[in-house]
Amino acid sequence: GLMDAPVRRYARKAADAALELLYPTRCVGCEMPGELVCDGCRAALPWIEQRRACPVCGAAFGNMTCTGCEGDWEPRATVAALGFSGAAARMATCLKDYHELRLAPVNAAAMLVALEEAAFWPARDGRPRFDAGSVDAVCFVPATSEAYARRGYDHMELTARELAALLGLPLADALARDVASDQRDLGRSGRAANLAGTMRVVEDVSGLRLLLADDVVTTGASMREATRALLARGAAEVTACSLIRVW
Repeated sequence: GLMDAPVRRYARKAADAALELLYPTRCVGCEMPGELVCDGCRAALPWIEQRRACPVCGAAFGNMTCTGCEGDWEPRATVAALGFSGAAARMATCLKDYHELRLAPVNAAAMLVALEEAAFWPARDGRPRFDAGSVDAVCFVPATSEAYARRGYDHMELTARELAALLGLPLADALARDVASDQRDLGRSGRAANLAGTMRVVEDVSGLRLLLADDVVTTGASMREATRALLARGAAEVTACSLIRVW
């Protein structure tokens, strides 16, 4: 009835308060009690300066000469927020591997900061690297079904949903991912070969201008394979965004 919703909200708040007493929130960077990312760790985040970043692959300091992509990159532009160190690395891994789902809006907000800064700098086509008015929907590089079953959630779906809400754009759950071998011990060419053909488009993306989100970009193999799949199925263009860029 009408009383059910307030009762559920009260019960949820009471449960949250009890959990906070038993397991206080701690900073993912330094374990200081209080916030997921404390003031000190926020101040020390390794932000990538967009004016210095590669307009193609998003690597820091790649605006003049980039060894991360050498101009060979399928997304129209790539915007990355943070380097892979300290609290930034923990922001990615704690959401992905340690079930700290409250980090999804935190990570999305960091990506939004980078996108808003990148709006002032040109991509290789001369247009802004990001323009919310030129994007129709947000999509994401998905977890494999195996990883989803193991975790019980897709960390990038959660993050992309938050990012889409911040941008006022719809979320397009457009991609599915087949199982590939572990990427961690593979080089650039090995990662690309390992992922070839593993991304499938499962929604109609014809004519859409998409913002493709991922958590960590290293060689870019996953993001590039996802972009190839989207473009092959008729997407008009793909701009990419990641929380972390390793270079």
